[in-house]
Amino acid sequence: MLPWLMERGEASLAEMSERFEVTESELVKDLELAAMCGLPPFVDEMVDVFIDDGTVFAGVPRLFTRPLRLTAPEGFALLAAARVAMQLPGADAGGALARALAKLAAALGDDAVVVDSPQPPATAAVAEAATKCERLRIHYWSPAADRRSDREITPRRVFVDGGAWYVIADDHLSGESRTFRIDRIEQLEATGVIDEPRDVEVPAGGTWFADADLPTARLRVPASETWVAERYPTRSVTAIKNGWELVVSVASEHWLEQLLLRLGADAKVVDPAEWKDLGARAARALLANYGS
Repeated sequence: MLPWLMERGEASLAEMSERFEVTESELVKDLELAAMCGLPPFVDEMVDVFIDDGTVFAGVPRLFTRPLRLTAPEGFALLAAARVAMQLPGADAGGALARALAKLAAALGDDAVVVDSPQPPATAAVAEAATKCERLRIHYWSPAADRRSDREITPRRVFVDGGAWYVIADDHLSGESRTFRIDRIEQLEATGVIDEPRDVEVPAGGTWFADADLPTARLRVPASETWVAERYPTRSVTAIKNGWELVVSVASEHWLEQLLLRLGADAKVVDPAEWKDLGARAARALLANYGS
């Protein structure tokens, strides 16, 4: 937004609102924030932008007198993300992303970043079945219920999220579309049955346990345990003294037990009441396995 504005010197709020598809109130907030940014030592080289009578005016600080470039950390982050994307089924080894990746790698040093996102053994077969719309007969382990089941699925889309490989598939046991972790497919067999093609969308990151029908638990965790909010979708995150209060969706009581065991004694369930001692009960049950 700022380079666009710097080229023009001035523009009306209405024009900018339409150009960048934001409301005028959102635009004003963004510009007020930009006016507080600049170059160190943040004294005389702030972003020169102000609003007068519905018109936005901008100067040209040194920040915009040369092409914007990636910093080294930004370049490495982009390179790592792109290399993971190139491992996805269907990635074009000679496509635009691959060509841009080669240029970035050359600029950073080709040996700068090595990304290893290992695929579960079944990944290639599942991806091929998704391409052909072919049904698979699988033996699947569900950790939530700690049980295994045999079912037929029609894979539709394979993707990576949080370092794990998933497949969106038509589950013919339930008659619904389900998402399965590929590393939990213990056995698979092609059935030779071909179903009609169907397009599916990969869910946005952080939506795995966002189902409104799932129960929730309010947890208090130490400040050192912020990974919980980063790893699992949360309904809310509130800073408290020496830590965080999180409201998480609970896929199953077994899932919450495993989370509390990882967090240890410093994590507390605030509500619901029936889960307040769940962590302690899970720990006692675990220790009982090592009884004399």
